[in-house]
Amino acid sequence: MTELLPLAILMTSLCAAPIILAIPERARTLRTTINLTAATLKVGLVAWLSIAVAAGGEFNLRLGIAPGLDLHLQADALSVLFLALSAVLWFLTTIYAIGYLEGGADRSRFFGFFSLCVAATVGIAMAGNLFTFLIFFELLTLATWPLVVHRGTAESHRAGRIYLAYTLGGGLALTLGTVWLYALAGDVPFAPRGVLGDLPQTAPLALTAIFVLLIAGVGVKAALFPLHGWLPLSMVAPAPVSALLHAVAVVKAGAFGIMRIVYDVYGVETVQLLGLAAPLAALAAVTIIWGSVRALTQDDLKKRLAYSTISQVSYITLGVALLSPVAAVGGLAHLIHQGIMKITLFLAAGNFAEGRGVKTVSAMDGMGRLMPGATIAFTIGSLGMIGVPPLAGFVSKWYLGSGGLDAGQPMVIALLAGSSLLNAAYFLPILYRAWFRDPPEGAPVKRRIGWMLAVPPAATAALILAAGLLANAPFSPLGWTRFIVSLEYL
Repeated sequence: MTELLPLAILMTSLCAAPIILAIPERARTLRTTINLTAATLKVGLVAWLSIAVAAGGEFNLRLGIAPGLDLHLQADALSVLFLALSAVLWFLTTIYAIGYLEGGADRSRFFGFFSLCVAATVGIAMAGNLFTFLIFFELLTLATWPLVVHRGTAESHRAGRIYLAYTLGGGLALTLGTVWLYALAGDVPFAPRGVLGDLPQTAPLALTAIFVLLIAGVGVKAALFPLHGWLPLSMVAPAPVSALLHAVAVVKAGAFGIMRIVYDVYGVETVQLLGLAAPLAALAAVTIIWGSVRALTQDDLKKRLAYSTISQVSYITLGVALLSPVAAVGGLAHLIHQGIMKITLFLAAGNFAEGRGVKTVSAMDGMGRLMPGATIAFTIGSLGMIGVPPLAGFVSKWYLGSGGLDAGQPMVIALLAGSSLLNAAYFLPILYRAWFRDPPEGAPVKRRIGWMLAVPPAATAALILAAGLLANAPFSPLGWTRFIVSLEYL
């Protein structure tokens, strides 16, 4: 039974999707039951899998598509890291989305594609080779588009078209790189320290070009500059979708893809030999600063958070590109830390919009008094993003800075300091307005915030504190990333 765990984790959401799509709109209780049952089951199965992998268990499932081409699911330490993030945050986002969409239209369609999104993300996490990764990566594009355009407005349809143009273009680059690499090396499984053998010596130019194609392909979803234009526009989607795009699925799938390409396809030594690390690190640095600078000018709260994501996700790329074990720990830990911080911010922002109709920074006056629970969660997420100790974001930045010194790149310290100052410049004015300004006279209550909307951001805010305070615990994200890095570098 245990060897089928990866398939069971995939099927919990893949089987739920068509069932939910077929449920009539009026069958709210049935739809909610299926959603929560699938999400709860996935958390339990991922916990089981995590324990097994930590104990040395190996999971591989292959389905032959053509000679030399397999659909391959595997569970290794890196896939478990992404799976755990996806399962826990999707459970909380499902609860939030049920409360958020109460009384809304097209809920069966929304949750059907929501579940399909989960399945695609899980498939990306457990892909055992580049071909399988490509299949699920493209499925994620198709599954998220209906969520981006869910509101059905002209603005959301425009955002959806731009989203497709970017992500399908990225998918084309990823496909070209995958086919070219398959022609050179055959099936490309994911394995610690890479699988290319002697190819770097015999075909360095081809491997360099393929690397550029692969990174461009996943870099669209990772919102690397200048491939990030779709992300701020997609903020027209409902708050649960914004949380989904930023914290769990799309941008994390792109960052995860960069990890797989560098660590498990090329390998650290090959990336270093071909001179590919420095350009990737430079691209990450430019994206970190660009996203932060653009965030400064946004009055729309979700757009400010979107540009923050562009900046923050590139910390992960930077940690990978520095080719230092210490920096790698920081980058991989930030995959989890940024996820829990950013989902807290988006869920709290969704509550501001739903509870008081507040969608802009300039309208945040007095929100600490009007909605203290959501504002406390938003405050913890903001301070974590800035890097205030002992929160999760501080831990990531500490390891990234130490890794920069370890790699002989002291400029990384200046980059992180500058980025943190910019983070403070666009988050602290929001907190000042919320806590130190009076609310406007007769501020209207748009909607009562029930437990389904209040509990998820409170829970993720608690996770931000726990990930920082318990960073050295063996079960923490940091502890697990140390385990992964030991496999990649030792």
